[in-house]
Amino acid sequence: MVSMYIGHAISYAILLAGYLVLTTFSQGLLGPHYSLVQSAAQVVLAVALVYIVAAPPVYYARYRYQITEDRVDVRCGVLVIRHILVPIERVHQVEVSRGPIDTMLGLADVTITTAGGDATIEYLEIAEAEKVADLLNKLIGRMLQDRIKTAPAPADAAGPAGE
Repeated sequence: MVSMYIGHAISYAILLAGYLVLTTFSQGLLGPHYSLVQSAAQVVLAVALVYIVAAPPVYYARYRYQITEDRVDVRCGVLVIRHILVPIERVHQVEVSRGPIDTMLGLADVTITTAGGDATIEYLEIAEAEKVADLLNKLIGRMLQDRIKTAPAPADAAGPAGE
């Protein structure tokens, strides 16, 4: 959750900087509407602050992932719950990534890429992320080996009859 709090704090700092720029340079442009815009911006800042404080524990409590022989199942969200199912046979790439904050905290994300998009398993310890990536690669390799074993034998490459 520390990683989520840090990421949200950076976003809030950017939002706060935007508010300071707005209040500093827009009074002459907005004229009589300045106080209304300033009040609306303060409400946005307050709502954002409440979300930043409340969202990480809710996200953490709702976050689940499961890897089976045939699919990856990820559930996550705060206000809207996303349920992502990725069939193993559709996986094109598995990537382990770490940003600077995650690296400081010993965390990594596993991104699973398919032709239809990406699914990410987030906030894993680095060793766990590597294990997840290895497991997915083994499942993909096993699936490909099974396909090769069950594929029909190719027909002989003979030319047209009578040649």
